[in-house]
Order: sequence, then C-alpha cells, then structure tokens
Amino acid sequence: MTNNEQEGIVKEIIGKLNKQFESRVRLGIMSVLMVNESVDFVSLKDLLDITDGNLASHLSALEKNKLIEVRKQFVGRKPNTRYRITASGRNAFREHLDYLAEIIRLKR
Repeated sequence: MTNNEQEGIVKEIIGKLNKQFESRVRLGIMSVLMVNESVDFVSLKDLLDITDGNLASHLSALEKNKLIEVRKQFVGRKPNTRYRITASGRNAFREHLDYLAEIIRLKR
C-alpha cells in the first residue's frame, strides 16, 4: 500500500470517529464506566481530577445523547448521583476505540 493510499484510509477512519469522545474528560468518563457497573459523581471527579462544573457539563452532554444513564438516590440523608454506561454508549465507545486501533495498526 502506498503512503497516499494509507493516508486516504486514515483520513476516512478519522471521519468515522465519534465526536462525543473527542475530549480527554469524555474519554475518561467512558473508560471508567466501561469497566465499572456504575460510578458516583465524586469518584469520577477525583479520578479525572476536574472541577464539579466541568464534569457536570460533560456528563450532561453524554446523558443527552443517551450514552450514559443517571441514577439519583439518597444514601442515608446524603444525595448520591451515580452514572452507568448504556448499551448504545458501550457500543459507540467500542466502535470509537476500534477505529483508533485501526489507525494505529495502519501506521505501524
């Protein structure tokens, strides 16, 4: 395969990447949720080392696109918000990772 052909394929794959996962924070959120049944807000904030507002805006966008689910409850008298990846979120993120892996394979 020539360099031009390879570059064309890479460009095509990049066009298929899911824009919802372009930020470091969203990649982090989805990665954590892929390997945990659910995670609470404080744990996500600590793991990703970001502010409440920044995390909340990214979580809201992922929820709006039905990539994650939110469950609010009380633990004792304290509010607790937990997040879980949806089936469509899991599929979309796996596809995104597969495209990234394909680019890496082509460039080796």
